[in-house]
Parts: sequence; C-alpha cells; structure tokens
Amino acid sequence: MTFNKKSAAARLAEKNIPVIFLTGPTATGKTAVAIELSRRFNGEIISVDSMQIYRGMDIGTAKPSRQEQALARHHLIDIVDPDQDYNLARFIEDAGAACNDLVARGKLPIFAGGTGLYMRGFINGLFELDPALAPKLKAAREDLKADLTRVGREAMYARLTKVDPISAARIHPHDSFRVLRALEVCIAGGIPWSTHLAAARNQRRSGGNVLKIGLSCDREKLYRTIDTRVDYMLTHGFRAEVEALLAAGFSPRLKSMRSIGYQHMTAHIIDNIDLDTTRKTMARDTRRYAKRQMTWFGREDDMTWLPSADIATIIQRVTVFLEKYHARKRYN
Repeated sequence: MTFNKKSAAARLAEKNIPVIFLTGPTATGKTAVAIELSRRFNGEIISVDSMQIYRGMDIGTAKPSRQEQALARHHLIDIVDPDQDYNLARFIEDAGAACNDLVARGKLPIFAGGTGLYMRGFINGLFELDPALAPKLKAAREDLKADLTRVGREAMYARLTKVDPISAARIHPHDSFRVLRALEVCIAGGIPWSTHLAAARNQRRSGGNVLKIGLSCDREKLYRTIDTRVDYMLTHGFRAEVEALLAAGFSPRLKSMRSIGYQHMTAHIIDNIDLDTTRKTMARDTRRYAKRQMTWFGREDDMTWLPSADIATIIQRVTVFLEKYHARKRYN
C-alpha cells in the first residue's frame, strides 16, 4: 500500500499558488521559451533536468549559458558534484523550497526541463510503500540481484513483461535498476508497480493549479537540430570539459559520466574511438533519447502541446491559465 501523502503541487494549490511546467523532448527550445515566459510574467525558472544539476557538466548537458542565466534567474542548476547522489525525493524537496522562495518574492514559478520523472513526481507525489513491507523488499531485492547476475538483464526484463506489462512498456529493457525495482515491488507487495503508481496519481492530484505545456516539433526538424547541437558541442570545448572532469578524479563509471554525450566522449578519450564515430553514436543516442521522451510525455494527462516556435500562442495560453486561476481564487 502507498502512503496517502499530498504532492508538492497539491500543497502549493492549498496556498493558491499557480505553477507552469514547460517540458518536451531535448532540443525543442525549452530554455528560450522559459526565459521569455519569465520576462513576460515576472517569473523565475526552476530547472527540471537531472543532468544540469551537476557542476562542471555544462556543454554536454546543454546547460543555459551565463548570458541566458543573466536574462532569467535559474534554480537547481550546479547544485551537486558529478559524484554526489541526487534523486527524485531530493528534487521534490529542493523544488518545493525554490517555489516557496519565489512566491515569497512575488515571482511566478516556471518549471522547465525534460526529465519527466521529476515533473511527474512533483505533481503527483513521491511513490512510497508501506514501511511494513521493508523486510520483504530487502529480501526480494537481494534475490533479484542474484538472478540478474545469473540470467542477465534480458531475462529479467522478460520476467517483468509477464507480471507487470504496463511497467515494462515504460521502462527501457537495459534499465536494470528500474526493472528490478518494479519486480521487487510486485514480489513484496503482491501488486504490480504500475497499479501502485496509478493509485498514487489518483490520490495526489494537484488541485488545478498546474499548467503543463509540452513543446512540439516536427520530428525530422528535431533530429536535424539534435545533429547540429552535437556538432556544436564537439567544436566548442566538449572534449576539454570531459578531460577536465576525468582529471579531477571523476570516474567514467559514475552515473553522471555514463549519461549521453559523456560516455561517448569518455570512450573517445580513453578507448581512442575515432571522432566521427563518436559524433554519429552521440547523435544517434540523443535522437533515441528524444524519442523516449516523446513517448513518456505523450502519456501525461492534461498536457497542452504547442509548437515550440509559436511563442505568441504559448504566451496566450499561459495568460488564459493565469487569468482563470486568479478568477477561481477570487471566488473561492
């Protein structure tokens, strides 16, 4: 059983605080749109990006430049080192604190970024299990780790497709951590992970104070933009950035260093993979990541999809949302 716990967004709704989420696949121009919204609506930006949190990882994460950060204040950027742990629970806590700070200063919170798990967790709440299940979870986790070593990740993913096909559909077959997590929840609680999550979402709705805007873009155009971005990174210091991280002692085995771009450049530096191959695989894997993001966000409820280039319509949609929200606030 899950805890019946209010989400961070629901707590903001109780305080009559509206929030804007601007999301979508990588390379759709979220930073530029978020800056424009912050200028138009007296807002500040809360980053929803699981990679831009890391100090020293700027080029490979397409982190907002100093000039862009000067145009609009950004929060939750450069807050941990690449070897420090950071998770959904901490994001929810940090983002909530940032929201409280913004509201105290009369600013509109504008969440911008492509990490769908962070967005969903903030809006729907953190998934938690009954603490009484802890011993069963621990035992299941140890057994599953042993099974993973014995039979491999393909077999473990196949097992998940049988007991929880909904979770299997949204988890990448190579994401062993989440595959095992879904399996251990099912084993310990007797209920599929997807069922727990669906119940949690129904219990923790935000209360109508959240506008979710997804930036859409023609797929072929998006892929060309990704290719161009990769070329820009490779000609504007990305190798030097990764060399500096390695020289500082950050292991290539770190989760942060195994992300798209950094794993490719590390292989180029350490394993002498030629630059053309590095460019091609980096662009290919970024395109695949964008496709997974589109699938993830396509399942989101109440997402308003707007063309990334149509800033006028985006501004109009935010204006209407804020007017309706403040009208409800007056009459409640």
